[in-house]
Amino acid sequence: AKKTTATEKKLGAWMLWFERRYKQYVDWVAHGEPAVMWLSGLHIPETYTAALVQAACRDKGWPLDKSTLYTKVTRYTDPSEIPEKLKHGAYIQGLYLEGASWDLERSMLKRQDPKVLVTELPILQVIPIEGSKLKLQNTFKTPVYVTQARRNAMGVGLVFEADLATSEHSSHWVLQGVALSLNIDQ
Repeated sequence: AKKTTATEKKLGAWMLWFERRYKQYVDWVAHGEPAVMWLSGLHIPETYTAALVQAACRDKGWPLDKSTLYTKVTRYTDPSEIPEKLKHGAYIQGLYLEGASWDLERSMLKRQDPKVLVTELPILQVIPIEGSKLKLQNTFKTPVYVTQARRNAMGVGLVFEADLATSEHSSHWVLQGVALSLNIDQ
């Protein structure tokens, strides 16, 4: 059986990642769920996002099969800036954007800067919502993968899809290969 999450890190970077993961688990046990979740540190991150939807459905009486996740990129870049934990949903840090950059002033995707292949996304707000109430415009459904290798033929590796604001047509970002990753090689 597999004992750790998928990663492509070298040993030194993996040790730092492992220590950070261990610290997140210890803090979670000692102080409760963190206000900002580092999704990369979870063994199976898909279950955390599924649990967010399930908890909101239970509290609000929504049908589970008609509920989904909505995401919004915040202007926060540091977890200490977050005022408080969300009642329904979560703040997520540690997502890396490939194929594009993020314009912090305009809060939307922008064309990739020259020679910059990967940039860190500001903290992402993940909000459970009833599917019928979700009306998105000017957004690109961006796949979030565990590693930069993205996924294999069986579909393993896709965590969820994030809604990123854009002024360009979504086909532009598809052709650029835009995606988010939880783990990068470094």
